[in-house]
Amino acid sequence: MTKEINQLLDWKPNAKLAALPTVSSEEHRYGMRHFAVGVTIITASDGETRAGLTATAVCSVTASPPRLVVFVNKNVAASEIINKSGALCINVLEGEQEEIAKVFSGMVVGVHGEARFDHGQWRELATGAPTLDGALANLDCRVMKVYDESTHHAFLCEVLATCERNDGEALIYLNGAFRRIPQ
Repeated sequence: MTKEINQLLDWKPNAKLAALPTVSSEEHRYGMRHFAVGVTIITASDGETRAGLTATAVCSVTASPPRLVVFVNKNVAASEIINKSGALCINVLEGEQEEIAKVFSGMVVGVHGEARFDHGQWRELATGAPTLDGALANLDCRVMKVYDESTHHAFLCEVLATCERNDGEALIYLNGAFRRIPQ
């Protein structure tokens, strides 16, 4: 079986820059606190098993084909379920959905695993991954490639189905807190 490599193999990093030390994890986290990002819930399903997490590491890659990349910590249940099912749904949260963001981020004591789905109304689009009703957008995706990036998997996805609404405020995360941005 030939493994396809999607990397510029002849590219070389700048030797002077490669020799420099990186900032500490603490310095990196502090700097990233000032980066305002949209809040999503990433969900996946493998048969009867569902999992999800609150995530801010989601990025559009290309519009044609419609691709996104999602970074998920390898140690969370959703990572394994995404790997098994080959699918995920990106639920872009509305300003009034802060509580569900807290539920899926583990900020609500005693709510874990399947019990997280007791919060909100859920359905499915194309892949069978749970889709949150009332989200600003749902992007239902198949995973095309998985990259091993230190503590996380980077899932390169193609969007198979979307659902969106044109009202409501966006929920973002900035400087350690959830905030709302009006349209």
